[in-house]
Amino acid sequence: MLFKLIYSLHTYFSVLNVFRYITFRTILATLTSLLICFMFGGWAISKLRQLQISQYIREEGPPNHKSKEGTPTMGGCLILPAVLVAALLWADPCNIYVWLLVFVTASFGGIGFLDDYLKIKRKSNKGLSGKVKFALQLICALIFAMALYLYPGFTERLNVPFFKQLHPNLGLAYVVLTVFIVVGASNAVNLTDGLDGLAIGPLTIAFGCYLVFAYLAGHVKIARYLQIPYVPGAGETAVICGAIVGAGLGFLWFNSYPAEVFMGDVGSLSLGATLGAISVITKQEIILAIVGGLFVFEALSVIFQVGYFKLTGGQRIFKMAPIHHHFELKGWAEPKIIVRFWIIAIILALVAMSTLKLR
Repeated sequence: MLFKLIYSLHTYFSVLNVFRYITFRTILATLTSLLICFMFGGWAISKLRQLQISQYIREEGPPNHKSKEGTPTMGGCLILPAVLVAALLWADPCNIYVWLLVFVTASFGGIGFLDDYLKIKRKSNKGLSGKVKFALQLICALIFAMALYLYPGFTERLNVPFFKQLHPNLGLAYVVLTVFIVVGASNAVNLTDGLDGLAIGPLTIAFGCYLVFAYLAGHVKIARYLQIPYVPGAGETAVICGAIVGAGLGFLWFNSYPAEVFMGDVGSLSLGATLGAISVITKQEIILAIVGGLFVFEALSVIFQVGYFKLTGGQRIFKMAPIHHHFELKGWAEPKIIVRFWIIAIILALVAMSTLKLR
């Protein structure tokens, strides 16, 4: 029924010749993925619960998280189909960037799915080993990076914010940078996904920000006016961003506190990697550190905690890492942490948008 309706709309709008407008198709992609999540969200949660696909809480986690055990997980299995269906319906099928993003989303989603599956099979919070997971991520990110590097229409020049004339050509080193960004973003989002709605909220905000970046980067006149790199065809990635924003909002309906379903690695790894990939395609790689500053801070809190722990023989910087657990143990209520982190994500997105004119 849903696909018949979408197909009818697709045919109708084709007749009206409105498909040449990226903004219109981005809106349709957003609404399509949102509608899919709303329509199938309840059914998906029931199915996950029926199959006993539930969350296992690590023993060393905060004590109050024990009440979350048994909540259905792998909610990314709702998000990803919604995103891919919307993207394939409304994005230009002849655009290479669309297919590269589909590859990144699907491949990292597959890694996350395997990790989640092993956790459920073993009935513990241990899935793929860290080395295996990291190796698979590197392979998928390298395929994406090499495809970009070999594509004639893409440049290896790095866009440096605030310096309009500074665009160093990194050559083959750009491949290494791309792999680092994609894998780093994937794992940073995965670390952030520890409270109800904590990851999907800032992710939706970040993709909304990159939706604007993608549209601007793909518009030759606006890109020239703002003195940002013009990337022919990059405007189509706005449709992908719109699809993820819609799916994110739809999933947040069920994932908001108290969560009815968790995203799982199948969602967090894939969406984080896709965010990193879009930042590379739109030539806003460095800005990702601002847009996704919350994810960076979460990842750094883990790195610093582990490093300090090893150097000092058992001392800690935070009560627990990632940083959101530190605030939990300080006595902050979970909803307060979540909403405050969302506010920080909005502020960071606004700061990142302001860099378009500060150059």
